[in-house]
This record gives sequence, structure tokens and C-alpha cells, in this order.
Amino acid sequence: MSTQIFVNLATDDLERSKAFYTALGGTINPDFTDDNAACIVWSEQNYFMVLRRDYFATFTEKTVADARTTAQAIVALSRDSRDDVNATVEAGLAAGGSEPRDAQDYGFMFSRTLEDPDGNILEFLYMDPAAAESGPEAWEAQQG
Repeated sequence: MSTQIFVNLATDDLERSKAFYTALGGTINPDFTDDNAACIVWSEQNYFMVLRRDYFATFTEKTVADARTTAQAIVALSRDSRDDVNATVEAGLAAGGSEPRDAQDYGFMFSRTLEDPDGNILEFLYMDPAAAESGPEAWEAQQG
């Protein structure tokens, strides 16, 4: 059995979050979506559970962080090309997200950071397949 990943994110506005994440290319699984939560499907193995903040709080005894002022995690998702990274982030900006820093271009890897309307930090990245397979030093050596 392969491991599935479910990232749980708190939101102040579930409908806004559903619109935001579908604008990025995620789909909603209605079987696991209700008034408290939405299941955002990225692939057969990767999901976001976007939970209303008060509902999120029922899963922990800890204070739920306000992602607008506190960073707890950065979730990075790969894309198939630099153009796909740019298209995803541009869609996120149009859907109410913000881009808190400039794009990062390391030659073998290109990434852009996007914050959702609740402040949750997402990175979208493309890594050259040769660098992903052999590491950045091998990729750089191939570049001459």
C-alpha cells in the first residue's frame, strides 16, 4: 500500500478556500466535504483537508495558529514545468492569494511562494528531472 498524504489547513471562510483551491487546479471530493470541511484532491495520493478554524480546533489541545502571523508549515507541491508553476501561482493570485516573495530560480529548480487567503504558505516548484534523479551537483556538472 502506498502512503497517502492529507494536509489539514484551518480557514476562516470555507467557501472562499474551496474557490481558491479549485482555482489552483484542485478538485473537491464531495464524499468528504460538508459544512465543516472540504477535501481538496491534488492526486490519488495527495489531499488537503481545509477545515473551519473552530472545527480544526477539535483535533488538537493546542492553540490553532493564525497563519497570517505565524508560520507552522510550508507545503510544497511540484508542477510539471516552469510554465505550470507560473500558471498555478497566477491563478492563485487571481483567486485572492498573495505572493510574499520573489520567485526562486536555482537553474535546476524553480519555485514560487503563494499564500492562500488565510495565510497558509504554499510553494509550487518545478525541478529538472535529471536533478531530481541525480541531485543538483550532477545536474550542474552536466550544464558545463
